[in-house]
Amino acid sequence: MKSYLIKDTTREEREQIVADALGNIEASCDGCMPGLAEMYQPYIDGEMELRECNAAFRARYISGQQGPEKRMSCSGGLF
Repeated sequence: MKSYLIKDTTREEREQIVADALGNIEASCDGCMPGLAEMYQPYIDGEMELRECNAAFRARYISGQQGPEKRMSCSGGLF
């Protein structure tokens, strides 16, 4: 298995890792997938490891802080 660590990957590889893990974020209608993609931007940019991105998200969830923002649905309404 290939390493997912920043030191072992290029930016393009990290983008592909996130895209593969999240699936087709463009076709999502529930509004949360773009927020999840943004959650992993520090990993793509080489600023935080995947485990750190996940830990930061869990910490916000457990503490009640706002997580990724919901986007507009395909019909244009907010959920």
